[in-house]
Parts: sequence; structure tokens; C-alpha cells
Amino acid sequence: MPIVIRLDVEMAKKKISLSELAERIDLSQANLSILKNERAKAIRFVTLEAICRELGCQPGDIFEYIPEDEK
Repeated sequence: MPIVIRLDVEMAKKKISLSELAERIDLSQANLSILKNERAKAIRFVTLEAICRELGCQPGDIFEYIPEDEK
């Protein structure tokens, strides 16, 4: 997939665990893990907003587009 998810990088910068972030944004750890491990097919804007709020980042800090031929 040409969209790379860098949620783990932003979480490490803020020193926040998956379980703590999941609790703060009211999302199950399983669903947050699916997103973090690049297995998600979609994300709701309300979830993205909550993640950015808690991590103090922008959507572009979490997602990056890399064309298939550049991987």
C-alpha cells in the first residue's frame, strides 16, 4: 500500500504506550494496533482527530504517501 503509517514513531516521540493512547482516544487496543501495524483499510476522521490531539501532531506526521515504485 502506498500509504505508510508512522503512528509508532509519533507514539515513541511522546513516550506513550499503545494501551494508554487507546484509552485516551476511546478506541480498543486491538483496533489501534491494526492501524499502527498498517493493516487498517480506513480511519474515521474523529479517530484521526483524537490521535492528533493526544499526540500533539498533524495528520501528515502519521501518514506518508510513498509511490509503489519508490519502496
